[in-house]
Amino acid sequence: MSCPPYARPLDLRDGRVDLGHGAGGRAMQQLIAQLFARAFDNSELGRGDDGAVLPAPAPGERLVMATDGHVVSPLFFPGGDIGSLSVHGTVNDLAVMGARPLWLAAGFILEEGFPLADLARIVASMAGAARAAGVRIVTGDTKVVEQGKGDGVFITTTGIGALPAGRDPGGARARPGDAVLVSGTLGDHGMAIMAQREALGFESAIVSDSAALHGLVETLYAAVPAEAIHVLRDPTRGGLASTLNEIATQSGVGMMLDERAIPVAPQVQAACELLGLDPLNVANEGKLVVICATESAEAALAALRAHPLGAAAARIGEVSADSRCFVQLRTTLGGRRMVDWLAGEQLPRIC
Repeated sequence: MSCPPYARPLDLRDGRVDLGHGAGGRAMQQLIAQLFARAFDNSELGRGDDGAVLPAPAPGERLVMATDGHVVSPLFFPGGDIGSLSVHGTVNDLAVMGARPLWLAAGFILEEGFPLADLARIVASMAGAARAAGVRIVTGDTKVVEQGKGDGVFITTTGIGALPAGRDPGGARARPGDAVLVSGTLGDHGMAIMAQREALGFESAIVSDSAALHGLVETLYAAVPAEAIHVLRDPTRGGLASTLNEIATQSGVGMMLDERAIPVAPQVQAACELLGLDPLNVANEGKLVVICATESAEAALAALRAHPLGAAAARIGEVSADSRCFVQLRTTLGGRRMVDWLAGEQLPRIC
């Protein structure tokens, strides 16, 4: 005999989050059953247990786990929202480790009074992004904080992926002579958020590049020997500048970039100039940095360009021997300048 359904359906049109939705009682179970479980819809989550029982990886594969918190403001922006962003962020953290993303766990911190209609929109976006990426959201958690002690919705996602044998990209593996590639234009996500936040109008709308990169990574590995791919990284907060400085420090090398080769969309360049920002410091949520052996660089670049997410890929520089771990830029005027770490918080609440 099945248990009776809840007396009233969740009011997803006019209802709002209240403290009862995080209290562990009937209201929370109703929120989970009528919103999260219905949207994410898989057998592991459907069991309603405190955790998910998952199969072991194939022989020879290793597991990779990554976690990421998302506090973006505004919650909805051109090209995405906090729901899809929370899936893409963790999928990409797994992908740049060389792993095939498999499962996600999601934790929600909701503010009392948040409209259930907006929450349903975020959850639907999250479910759609997970389906498109081929991952399942198999467990989660919900908490509610009092009104005024949150900012609508915060989401934390934790992911598990399988790392095939032979793949071992890592930040400490860049070597002098390696090529530095990027998969497309830089700064799109950060400037899309800023344009929305500051109500800036441009002739061409700036749209976030938020996307899952694991398909692009698989295309790369299909075209290039695994041992030739030394470092993969997604240049999120701190942008390309901080990402390359981080890799240079991990590997004990320097880097020399060519400013003319670095792709930046004209509208992003214009917005950065208006706000006094360097596009190399601006966050991306759908771009890939590849550092690979120079003899495989052209094959890697062709593979990236053959994928829809890598059509504007470019070879932007090379790794150099430099015990000071300097990242430098050859400017369009023929000079050189340092590309330093981002200092402080240039663009808060960007992801």
